[in-house]
Amino acid sequence: MVEMHHQRPMGLHTPRYRWLPTRLPKPDERRLVVLTGARQTGKTTLARFAYPTLRYSNLDSLEIRDQLRSVRADRWAQTVGPSVLDEAQKAPSVFEKVKFAYDAGALDFSVLLGSSRILLLERVKETLAGRAFLYELWPLMASEVRHSLDETPEAPLLDRLLGARASIAPVLEREPSVLLGEADARRKDAIEHLLRWGGMPELLRLDDDQRREWLRSYQQTYLERDLADLTRLADLEPFRVLQSLCALRSGRLVSYAELGRDAGISAQTARRYLVYLNLSYQVVLLQPFRRKLTSAVVKSPKLHWIDLGLARHITRQWGELSGEQFESFVVSEVHKWCSTMARDVGLSFYRTRSGLEVDLLIQTAHGVLGIEIKNRAKVDGADTRALRAVASELGSEWLGGLVVHRGEQLDLLHEQPAIWALPVHRLL
Repeated sequence: MVEMHHQRPMGLHTPRYRWLPTRLPKPDERRLVVLTGARQTGKTTLARFAYPTLRYSNLDSLEIRDQLRSVRADRWAQTVGPSVLDEAQKAPSVFEKVKFAYDAGALDFSVLLGSSRILLLERVKETLAGRAFLYELWPLMASEVRHSLDETPEAPLLDRLLGARASIAPVLEREPSVLLGEADARRKDAIEHLLRWGGMPELLRLDDDQRREWLRSYQQTYLERDLADLTRLADLEPFRVLQSLCALRSGRLVSYAELGRDAGISAQTARRYLVYLNLSYQVVLLQPFRRKLTSAVVKSPKLHWIDLGLARHITRQWGELSGEQFESFVVSEVHKWCSTMARDVGLSFYRTRSGLEVDLLIQTAHGVLGIEIKNRAKVDGADTRALRAVASELGSEWLGGLVVHRGEQLDLLHEQPAIWALPVHRLL
């Protein structure tokens, strides 16, 4: 596949559409909103766009923290009122004051932001349990990259497939076999940007050299600030090594013993560090499908790095994608969409000790959708073997299968069970 090396797709420097605001409550509702996500995913921009009339306070500022600490709980609603409180976990007393005003009926709405999920959620659990609604903002998705802020896009094909009841066939039969013109070009441009640089919004307005420098700074900031919020490590080097090993092994089964050995730490410490990476939105651990279908199945989770741009920087792998990297990209994009839109689905993979594997199984309220992911432009019937085996075991639960690829053509590869070849830019 042709990758972008020295130019960015036209228009990607403009503000992008975000899907999460379609789910956020209105400021006239009685709600406490907690918005979290990795650093630099656009939480502040989104909150100020969604709630332009609310007072904004950034608790990263020591002066603002001191000012808010001085406000008495019984005067919070009158003095501060409905607000966007950024980096709220930096001032634990704020949570108690918001709770007091909310429970007293003097305050109906506030938004609390933070990039440190564990600290933020600890505060919520301690003081706002049963009152706060949690939302997570991920790096840009393909359908966000290709649309500017003033557009109202259609949900990606993925979402329509997740809503299929008995079969995905009626959804796919309405789709043209190929897309032409601007619609196709914009989809491809968005995918190629994400495959090369990842989904951090700030990168859209930079040139290639600036993007690499930004990613270097981001990694350092993560190690020095976000990780410090999770744990106090006297020596960051073992964690840095473990981080690099995880980025290199994206798309593979997790072995804590191997990670620990290669990083020079214990398996228990490797497990703990991987929890930190998960809590800070760097990786997702995809769990194996719970049911034994055809033979002995593996029980280890599969590691997928969420943002491919950061993974490329950490590993210095700026060339053509490996199959495992492309698999991680597709899995992460599906995960981000389901999380953002609160789709009630279960994501897993299936792999037997004899080597039969399906990269992604999506369990919906109506059945199971299987996805095989291929980092090439051409696929054929041989790529459906694992999907056919799983479909046979699932019987009436099977909604259909996809072989997601990097080519142009949407085709029916196998009729019974129904399995389709689908270009990645059409899915996302």
